[in-house]
Amino acid sequence: MSTPAAGRPRRFPWGIYGLISLGIALLAALPLFSVLFTAYVADANGCQVDEGSVHPCMVMGQDWGETLYFTGMMGWLMLATLPLGTMGLVAIMAIAIIHRLIWGRRQKETR
Repeated sequence: MSTPAAGRPRRFPWGIYGLISLGIALLAALPLFSVLFTAYVADANGCQVDEGSVHPCMVMGQDWGETLYFTGMMGWLMLATLPLGTMGLVAIMAIAIIHRLIWGRRQKETR
């Protein structure tokens, strides 16, 4: 670990915890983005997408039916990723609070 320059107290690494939280939130929301992509492309091209079967969907001269079916079905992963992401965010928040308390005590000891 490096020491603070010129007696300046070190700052708590909130940014690192923020980046970790952002990463967890993005990973948990990936299935949602997949469903939003499916809905946007299907609506823009007048296509039908459902869980029952693959329907043809012409986008820029190519059939995207299977791709839209796949990306639409990926939304079911939200049943796992959203609860796990929520637990991950709660865990990282608890770790950050504990770290901040310990960091604050050590800062007081060094004064």
